[in-house]
Order: sequence, then C-alpha cells, then structure tokens
Amino acid sequence: MKTKLLPLLAVVAVAAFNVSAETPKPAPECCVAPLFGTTPLTRHSIYQLDAQFTADTGRPFSLVELRGRPVVLLMFFASCGYACPLLVEDVRALREKLPADVRAQTAFVLVSFDSERDNPAALARYREQRALDGQWTLLRASDEGVRELAALLGVKFKREADGGFAHSNAITLLNPEGEIVHQRLGLKGGLDEAAKALAATVPKIRQP
Repeated sequence: MKTKLLPLLAVVAVAAFNVSAETPKPAPECCVAPLFGTTPLTRHSIYQLDAQFTADTGRPFSLVELRGRPVVLLMFFASCGYACPLLVEDVRALREKLPADVRAQTAFVLVSFDSERDNPAALARYREQRALDGQWTLLRASDEGVRELAALLGVKFKREADGGFAHSNAITLLNPEGEIVHQRLGLKGGLDEAAKALAATVPKIRQP
C-alpha cells in the first residue's frame, strides 16, 4: 500500500491545485491499479487508496465502490458545531443546483475525521438528525485511512484539546473515475461554478 500510495500522493497533490474537467492522459499500465483485475484506474484516481472504510450501516466500504458516478465528497466530524453543519448545508444547496439527471446519478459522501467517536451508530444518528436520504454515504476509517484520504484531497486537519478538529473547509468534486475535477474552498459561495464542473462529468457516464 505504501509504495503505491506515495507516487499517487504526489500526482494528486498537483492535480488538486490545478483542478479542471480536462481528462488526464492515460498512464502506462505499470502505473495504475487494476479494478477487479481488468479495468485500470487512472493515475489521478483517488480510488487507488485501498484503506478500508465503514458505512453508518456498519458494512465495510471501499471508495472504489463509488466508481461510475460523479461524487461530492466532504470531510467532517459529527460533533462539529460550526463549520461542518454549514458545509453540509452547502452540499445540500449544491445538490439542488444540479440538473435533475445529474443529481440522480451523483453520490454525496461524508467522511469523518473523528475515528474515535464517529462509529457507525454515531454516523447513523447524524444521518437521522440531518435528514440525509439514501443518496448520502457516511463513512469512517482508521486514523491512518483518514490521514491518507485527507492528503489525497489536500485537506488539512488537526485534533484540538477539546477533542474537536481544526480543518480545511473543502467540498471536493470527483468525476466517475475518482479524479478531482473541482474543489470549493471556504464557507459559502462558489456553488454555481461547482455545479457546472460536476455536470460536465456526466456525459462520460452516458457514453457506451
């Protein structure tokens, strides 16, 4: 895992700060991870991360399960009292700005920073409290898995003395191959641009 992840971090770190809808050139077969032994992932795909996640239902979950759909991904923690609720509401607002056909195909994913407290039961309560429907996926991982995903997304975070987290406020958009196509940084604004960037990925799904 480590030898595979290090070059990926370098590639995605560059891509995350130069996000666009342009499709990167395919990497040589030696440089990409195969999916189910047949279809290779691109070298920019964050789905090469093989960390194991757990959904709020308690079932194991791998990020590659999201392949084939556009994704809106947010890192958060359930006990956050300020930024995270605002970010979740921004994701809701982004969802409403998407054309109906794009909205229907999009996965909305929340991944917790808080490996210690955000167990599946806590995430299930959060889903209920926020009235998040089945189009939302709530995930947790080990500390290592969280750090690796955050690094791939360019998201910084730090545990504080009270058990909370100081963190980047970033909504990340992925195309169906798990490549970063846009990031909305900060709180409020930029949702029209984000909606256009995500919608631009949908024709890739419709192609045979």
